[in-house]
Amino acid sequence: MDGDTQADKVERSDEEWRRRLTPAAYHVTRQRGTEPPFSGRYRDSKEEGTYVCVGCGNELFGSDAKYDSGTGWPSYTAPIAPERVRSRPDDSLLVRRTEVLCARCDAHLGHVFEDGPGPSRMRYCINSVALDLKPTAEE
Repeated sequence: MDGDTQADKVERSDEEWRRRLTPAAYHVTRQRGTEPPFSGRYRDSKEEGTYVCVGCGNELFGSDAKYDSGTGWPSYTAPIAPERVRSRPDDSLLVRRTEVLCARCDAHLGHVFEDGPGPSRMRYCINSVALDLKPTAEE
């Protein structure tokens, strides 16, 4: 996806999302759920490519930003570009966290924490079921 993510905003009815997504992807992306730790298909993936939103195809994270945080979910140091994701406060577990959403379709992706590696110190902890991997060979 090129261009401004806000201009390309994807809006669908709840019924449309249910038809387009698997039950697990719907639960995570539309109902702010989470997949069990150490269960996601991309947690241990070393394949090169671009991780895109399962709901709208927005390019979110590059495999070069992926690392093993030991938390049980795929983790990334940064999105491909800051405007690809948005964040908002999440107080749902009685502790302040920062929710990460797809800027294009508002899918819940996971959370971001300030305990990551390198200069950014960010850890984007993202549910595998919210992503599809576009391998480098296909790009």
